[in-house]
Amino acid sequence: MQVFSNHRFSVDLPPGHRFPMPKYQLLRDRVEAECSGLAVTEAPPASEGELALAHTPDYIAAVLQGTLGAAAQREIGFPWSERMVARSLRSVGATIAAARAALAEGVAVHLAGGTHHAYADKGSGFCVFNDVAVAARLMQAEVFRRHRRGLRVWVIDLDVHQGNGTAAILRDDASVFTLSLHGAKNFPFRKEASDLDVDLPDGCADAPYLQALDAALDLAWQRQCSAGDAPGLAFYLAGADPHEGDRLGRLQLSSEGLAERDQRVFSYLRRRAVPVAVTMAGGYGRDIHTTVAVQLHTVRLAQAAWQQWQAGSARR
Repeated sequence: MQVFSNHRFSVDLPPGHRFPMPKYQLLRDRVEAECSGLAVTEAPPASEGELALAHTPDYIAAVLQGTLGAAAQREIGFPWSERMVARSLRSVGATIAAARAALAEGVAVHLAGGTHHAYADKGSGFCVFNDVAVAARLMQAEVFRRHRRGLRVWVIDLDVHQGNGTAAILRDDASVFTLSLHGAKNFPFRKEASDLDVDLPDGCADAPYLQALDAALDLAWQRQCSAGDAPGLAFYLAGADPHEGDRLGRLQLSSEGLAERDQRVFSYLRRRAVPVAVTMAGGYGRDIHTTVAVQLHTVRLAQAAWQQWQAGSARR
């Protein structure tokens, strides 16, 4: 299975900043040490033309040229720097690479990404560019260019925070179905309308969460298939922040519950032959090593799903 990372392009943050930047290096190190057969690749940065598939030219220029105002930087949550730009471009590039690999091999992983709070014309919530929106539209263009057919895309966003930027960018795009399960009272406090939103109460634990997930996957599939062809690619935002130990999550899923969540998503997509590009999305554990352990298990389950894809391809 192909795994992509942009861990070298971390941002130097002020002391006490609540974003856990070291988790990317820790996760990459554990994947290489503990996941037999996986090699982590550094993907190239996204181009300005690729970013323009989801973002306005003025916003792209402001980020790249360092002319973002103070208010815009505060909304993003990171001070502007050349390293912030490099990391943001590499994050989108790694999700693009994972999407291409997923279309070719069934499953691929980006060890960061899931920057779903970025809008077309602004960043927000630690998200500069919207990697999934860019990658979805680029894969559609590449599939059409090669095969002269459309590609329907499914975004399965299981970060604890609603994917407001993704929903806003793709609101009028019938070729992409956006599903978001998230905390009802959590950030963002002004939600955007996804194609299917599932609001969860504070304290939601394993059993009701998994029940809501099963129902949401079935309903999303029914709506997509009744509107046209089944999706040919999924993006799975496997946020670790629904975990009971997360500082920002407000839900109460156990590590076992999150593993079961991942397994259900991978099994659902595999049974329907939908390739999936996985991003790690959020995770703000009180203990950073707990977040990394949750994400490492997601990678292991993705690898198992990829192995099943390969076995199925060999039989065919």
